[in-house]
Amino acid sequence: MTDTTESGEKRTYAVGSVVRALRLVDLVAEGPAEGVTLTELTRGLGTSKSTAYSLARTLVDAGYLRDVQPGPRYRLGMALVRLGDRASAAHPLADVVKPVLHELSRQTGMTARAAINDDGYPMFIARVDAPGTIRFHTPLGVRELPHTSAAGKVILSLLPAGVTERVAEETGLPPRTRKTITSAAELRAELDLTRGRGYGVDDEEDSDGVLCVAAPVFDHTGTVFGALSVTGLKGDQSVRQITELGGVLTEAADRITRALGGHRAL
Repeated sequence: MTDTTESGEKRTYAVGSVVRALRLVDLVAEGPAEGVTLTELTRGLGTSKSTAYSLARTLVDAGYLRDVQPGPRYRLGMALVRLGDRASAAHPLADVVKPVLHELSRQTGMTARAAINDDGYPMFIARVDAPGTIRFHTPLGVRELPHTSAAGKVILSLLPAGVTERVAEETGLPPRTRKTITSAAELRAELDLTRGRGYGVDDEEDSDGVLCVAAPVFDHTGTVFGALSVTGLKGDQSVRQITELGGVLTEAADRITRALGGHRAL
């Protein structure tokens, strides 16, 4: 890569290792959801395996990539997701969901968010705050605890049982409120309920006085891709009102699924 001065002299300014590192990030971003192997990165970069590995490990250590097992396979890291409006500009799904989130927020009077499935955890990539003065501390680009989150429950409910077991072991199911699910058996029962009704509920399980409802978004393979959710004060919300919110979220999530060319698993 070169630059040309006013005198016409060409000046080389590209740093080869940086160019390769950026290309490696592109390869991971363009790769499958389960991640890209070292062999695939080596082939895509046209370098030796040791060079690809050194670049990948450097990016992992910096947070721009992360390695997942078995493999390892490489996926985008949190540092990338947090760039650009702390996540919104970093994920293409944000542009698709923002109009739907605005509509949900107006319709429900609640904060509306969109999450992606990040290896069994919900990671929120877009948010539209509720009208009015109430604001919830809901950062973007950060994994949330699946067992306390409506979006997390709905994602886990549609993944293999082994994922639930792994997440329960990794997190330890810590309590956030007196209503938080803290045992694997309780979590399995809650996920069965969530799967049956088609939407997830966080009934003051993450924060006292706060209610969340979420519905799943699916990709082209019928796999759960993420979720849409709304968050607001619990107040005196009735079971009927929560059920109605579930219906509203499901309809909105299905619209996003169709926009992504996805479909519900049969």
